[in-house]
Amino acid sequence: MSSVIQSGRISRVVVSGGTHGNEMSGVFLAQHWLQDSSELHRKSFTAEAFLANPLAVQRCVRYIDTDLNRCFSSELLSALSSESDPYEVKLAREIYQKYGPKQCTNFLIDLHNTTSNMGSTIILFKGDNLSLHLANYLQTNCVDPSFPFHIIQYDLPKGETIYLQQSGKHSISLELGPQPQGVVRDDVLTRMRELVNCSLDFLDLFNQGCEFHSFETDIYQTISKIDYPRGEDGNIQAFIHKNLQDKDYLPLKPGDPIFQTLKGEDVLYTGKETMYPLFINEAAYYEKKVAFVLSEKIHCSVPALKLQN
Repeated sequence: MSSVIQSGRISRVVVSGGTHGNEMSGVFLAQHWLQDSSELHRKSFTAEAFLANPLAVQRCVRYIDTDLNRCFSSELLSALSSESDPYEVKLAREIYQKYGPKQCTNFLIDLHNTTSNMGSTIILFKGDNLSLHLANYLQTNCVDPSFPFHIIQYDLPKGETIYLQQSGKHSISLELGPQPQGVVRDDVLTRMRELVNCSLDFLDLFNQGCEFHSFETDIYQTISKIDYPRGEDGNIQAFIHKNLQDKDYLPLKPGDPIFQTLKGEDVLYTGKETMYPLFINEAAYYEKKVAFVLSEKIHCSVPALKLQN
């Protein structure tokens, strides 16, 4: 592979914790770094942390009125403000004004926990090759066998924005689990802290002119969302099957059991192709009517990367 990607210098890095107020690794780390940010300092860029949803953090809930991490659409950000707007919509506008692309936040790291068995997951957007190289650097240099490493890629329509992490020109979300909502686990928090510091090291090396070689890797491209079986009243009629529980990133084949009723009846996967389930039995997704997310595993080749002259 002979082609080389060139990307501009990183001048400002922002680390967001508490986008969901009960995902405690990011909450605790952001609060710590707001008191003492010296750990984030690197020679070649400025770095700072912020607490995205302070009131939700105070109440130890995911959100107050609506999910902050779904409030960054261009429609919501550009709409005329009103006192009746949901709390998180008002927050999203404030965050975007302070940290969005016009404020030269050219790398944003958003910190999340999941109740699913996702290990160390990096979420990025298709076409962000700098972030893909960063993910590969983490996968190579920040190894922990107790937290298997995976990359999820979202392929959103051009111009569509939803998530807080899209406020940065380049971005990743760190999604670590399993960790219960409202709970801190030392191993998960320590792993997240390590990944943030390793990410900052990569960006510092990039700014210093270090060229990163081409590589090949597997990524998981999200395809669709699967809801729980529901009755006419909308109530859930079956739960995640024991054979599927904690099997994030493992192959799901046609005919495999995915749900089980209280009568002991299995509900089978009726898809025609082998897929890879993500966010299995995520607690926060019950209200979103998502039992798990289906993805396909893609093997991709990524060109080398160097700083733009």
